[in-house]
Amino acid sequence: MVSRPRRGLFAWRFHRGSRFGQYSACLLGLLAIGAAGCRNNNSAVAPARNEAVPVVAATAEKKTVPDDLRVIGTVEPMESVSVRARVGGHIMQVGFEEGQEVKEGDLLFIIDRRPLEAALNQAQAAVLRDEANSHEAQVDLARSVTLAESQAISQAELDQARAKAEALEATVNADRAAVESAKLLLDYCTIRAPIGGRTGDLLVDVGNLVKADADTPLVVINRIAPIYVSFAVPEQELPRIKRHFEERKKEHKTLSVLAGPSGVSDPVEGQLTFVDNAVDRATGTLELKATFPNEDKRLWPGLFVDVTLRLAELPDRVVVPNEAIQVGQEGEYVYIVKPDDTAELRPVTKGMQVGGQTVVDRGVKPGERVVTDGQLRLAPGMKVVLKPPVGAAKEPTP
Repeated sequence: MVSRPRRGLFAWRFHRGSRFGQYSACLLGLLAIGAAGCRNNNSAVAPARNEAVPVVAATAEKKTVPDDLRVIGTVEPMESVSVRARVGGHIMQVGFEEGQEVKEGDLLFIIDRRPLEAALNQAQAAVLRDEANSHEAQVDLARSVTLAESQAISQAELDQARAKAEALEATVNADRAAVESAKLLLDYCTIRAPIGGRTGDLLVDVGNLVKADADTPLVVINRIAPIYVSFAVPEQELPRIKRHFEERKKEHKTLSVLAGPSGVSDPVEGQLTFVDNAVDRATGTLELKATFPNEDKRLWPGLFVDVTLRLAELPDRVVVPNEAIQVGQEGEYVYIVKPDDTAELRPVTKGMQVGGQTVVDRGVKPGERVVTDGQLRLAPGMKVVLKPPVGAAKEPTP
C-alpha cells in the first residue's frame, strides 16, 4: 500500500487542465513580479550610506526683521457725497464730465430758475402789500389812542385797533420770511460741488426733470486723495496693537501700514489713524483704518488690498529660507550641513515668516548651513554634496 504525502493546512490541489488552477498560477506569478519590482524600486530610491546626496543649502543669517500683522483690507474714500437736488425742475446745464476731478465750489448743475424767480417776485409783492396795510393799521391805532384819551371811543375799540395793527405787523414778518425762503430755493437751482474729489457716473442729462430730495442722486463725488484703507484684526491682537500704538504715540508718531493689491511687490505706505472703540461681537474683530496720501491714485475705492500693519522692528533674529523648515512626527526640524559635509537633523522652534524667510527662535545658529532642497533623500549622518540652486548662473568655463 502506497502512502500519499500529507498536504499542509493551506495546500492547494490543482487538477491538470482545471481553469481554477490556471488562474491561481497566473495570480502567483504576478505577485512574484510585483514583489521583485518593489525591491528594485526601493533600492533605486534609497542611496547607499556612503553615497553623497546632492542638496541645495543656504546660510542662516542674523538680521533685524519687522514684527508685522497681515490681513485683508478694503479701500474707502476719505469723503463721499451723494449730490441731490434740493428743488425740483428741469436740468438746464451740466458743468462737468463723468469721472472728472472737481474742486469744492465748482459748478455741477443748473436747474430751471424761472418758476422760483416767479415765486420770489410774488413773495416780494406780498411784502409790499402787507407793509402798506400794516402802515395804515399803525395810523389807525395812533388815532384810536388819541380818541380813547378823550373818551371818544370805547376801550374795546382801542383794543381792536391795536390787535389789527399787531396782526398786520406779524403778516409782514411772515412775508419777509417767505421772501428769504424763495431766495434760498432760487439759490438751490445752482448746484455746486460740496467737496473736492472725483465724480462718478452722471445719472441725469440736460433736459431731465428732477424731483426735490429724490432717493436717486444726480452724481456721487468721492474724495480719494487722501484715502482710507479699512481692515479688521482679531480681538486677540488688540493688546499687542495698543501697546505698540501707545509707545509710538509718546514719540509723536504712529504705526506704519503698507497696502497694495494682491501680488504687488511695492505697496504704498500710510499711517494708522483710527482704532474702533468696540469689538464686533458677531465676528470677534476690531476695525482699524489707515490714511494714505494716494497722490498717484494707486488705491481706488472698493479695492481689496493686502494690508501689513508694522508693529515693531525686532533686532538680532536668526532667519532661514522657508524651504528649510520641514515637519515630522516629532515637530519641525531642519537639516544642517556640518563642516565635514554630513547631514544633521536639528529640531527647531520657528517664529514668524517675513517674505521668503522664517525666523528660527531656537535650533539654528547664525552662519550654519541649512538644506533647502533634497531633504527627502537625507538621513542623519549621510554625506552630502552641495549643488547650485535652480536658476543660479553658472560660472563661465575658462
